[in-house]
Amino acid sequence: MTSSDDGGYVHDPSSFDADGRRSPEEADADEGSVEGTHPDAVDREFDWRGWTLVGVIVFTFVVSPLAILLWPPNLHYFVALLILPLLPAVLLAVTAVWATTRP
Repeated sequence: MTSSDDGGYVHDPSSFDADGRRSPEEADADEGSVEGTHPDAVDREFDWRGWTLVGVIVFTFVVSPLAILLWPPNLHYFVALLILPLLPAVLLAVTAVWATTRP
């Protein structure tokens, strides 16, 4: 890749061979970067972030439906049918993004 006049990057055709693969020089230059690393080469474990995500999944798929099922009938169903499913869904989405994105 080469830098253009406006500070962005443009495609440099000389860094690719006839089949569209990167040249060995370009591949060697990116070897130390995180973006060029294969996911299998990165040392990742199922640590406390993973267990936190498992706990939120259990809460979302077990505890929340039970709370909806056991909601007293004399209270508003708006809360039981809209708010009770919405909060665990948002919590699960935020936790999943947090647990899977690592520096």
